[in-house]
Amino acid sequence: MRALTRGRRAFTAAALTAATAVLSGAAGLVVVGGSGPARAAGGAVVLDEGELDLTPRLVAGELQLQIDDRSGDTVVTREPSTVVLHAVQESLQTTLSPVASALGTTDMDTWQLNGWESADLFAPEPGWKGTEAGGDTEVTLAGYDGPGDFGLATYTREMDSSDIPAQARLGSTAAAPRSFTLSGGQERVAPTWVFTAEGVYRLTFRVTSGGATDTETLAVVVGDDVDPADVLPGDGSTPTATPTDPAPTSPSPTAPAAHVVSEGHVDMAARPVDGRLEFQFKEGTETRHEWYEPGKVVLHVRPAAKRRIPQGYEFLGGAGDAVWWLPLQQKAGLLWPGWNTQAYATNDLDGRIAFRLDSVQGPGNVAMFYDDSLGVPVVSLNSGDGLPDAHTLRPGTHSHFNWAFTAEGVYRTTFTVSATLADGTKVSDTETFAWVVGDDVDPGTVPPGAGDEPTATPTATPSGTPTASAPASVSPTAPDSAAPSASHGVNSPGPQGGSVTAGGDGHGTGPSSSGALASTGVSGAVLAAVAVATVLAGGGAVLLARVRRRRTAP
Repeated sequence: MRALTRGRRAFTAAALTAATAVLSGAAGLVVVGGSGPARAAGGAVVLDEGELDLTPRLVAGELQLQIDDRSGDTVVTREPSTVVLHAVQESLQTTLSPVASALGTTDMDTWQLNGWESADLFAPEPGWKGTEAGGDTEVTLAGYDGPGDFGLATYTREMDSSDIPAQARLGSTAAAPRSFTLSGGQERVAPTWVFTAEGVYRLTFRVTSGGATDTETLAVVVGDDVDPADVLPGDGSTPTATPTDPAPTSPSPTAPAAHVVSEGHVDMAARPVDGRLEFQFKEGTETRHEWYEPGKVVLHVRPAAKRRIPQGYEFLGGAGDAVWWLPLQQKAGLLWPGWNTQAYATNDLDGRIAFRLDSVQGPGNVAMFYDDSLGVPVVSLNSGDGLPDAHTLRPGTHSHFNWAFTAEGVYRTTFTVSATLADGTKVSDTETFAWVVGDDVDPGTVPPGAGDEPTATPTATPSGTPTASAPASVSPTAPDSAAPSASHGVNSPGPQGGSVTAGGDGHGTGPSSSGALASTGVSGAVLAAVAVATVLAGGGAVLLARVRRRRTAP
């Protein structure tokens, strides 16, 4: 039985007796304010990436718990009650079963700092340092307030290959201990911090060494439901200075109204309209959707798409550099862009439909790719090595790929879609999509379509109409013989590697050199089988990789 149920849980003096009884004799959690004089009002420092250590140390003969912030060029010592720690949305990842068992919490996806995907993320890396307290230090969770469970646990590859279970350091559930000992010789220990729900947490830590004690409260914002800049630090009782907001700006009255899409399933589709081919934009599922002209929408790649470039993806930049990555698998809160030719039947066309990327305007490069069965990236479109690039699809199919943008800002991608009708008539349409990457620009202020940014550097658009049978920069993969059944709504290997779908909702999930079939939304067992052929090395589909992509957690 858990000591704390889901929902808001705050330990107060009035509830301490009942909480202690539920904990079956374990020390109760008491919310205690930060020691020492009250801090002056002022803006809190938001720590949302980089290495930091919670360090008990002797200051003028007194024990103090401080934070050594190494996220910048120099180490800055901060008081916990003056900062807000932000577990960014991209820290949401699969919870390893040993960690969930040790903490007595969910094995569903959780927000993790120092988690198994931490090497690929821009997120805080909080540790504990024990060498400055003059001896061993007992660290106790003395108070807790938050919308979900919280815990610290250590799990490594060495434990994975032995009988040693994950080590729970402390946590808010009945199964987790309330304290751990930080050795006086411990330069740094970095357990995984686990949070099971989005929202604001207030973690009150008490450190004790040699009879001296200090108690501090750390505010943590998990996910993106709450802006950390709006959260009071510490126990929430210290006001922060309220900056004067600048006068709101509005889009130019002459700018065309745009439909901004920031998350969920969307398709770039070739459709027959009055004997012509039209390139259109679909938002939603097969049974519930809306159609738009590309020049009427703005696609927003949210900050949660930011991650580090993995080894082996040097076509995006240096390993460890930032990239804004929309994964091939659907990820909550992000766009899931696909390609759709389901409005055409095979006998409508002579050959395939070509999607050619003619030009990119923007602050960085745009790439579209997938991973083969060995986890090696296969690049279909990449503005970084010259354009035009193209990929083709058979009629009646649906495909998804990884997309990556190498810098924040406004992009304009111009595509020409072309095909040859069964009677020999060549048809094509050229449209431009506007994208806003990151949060430096409000997507609601960006005109859709071609735009007029003076700093944009377009790639020269080639003349003529692309030929579906001879696209540029296309990597051949699985043969067309692995055709899907229109009556089953299943995925099969696409001609350019992204999975294609006929019938049903049509949500492709990835390439498969073995011809294995899977449908979107199926059970974890089916997805695990598909993962054998589709190792997303560095991709966003963490639910496929519970075992295959396990990494060492500090």
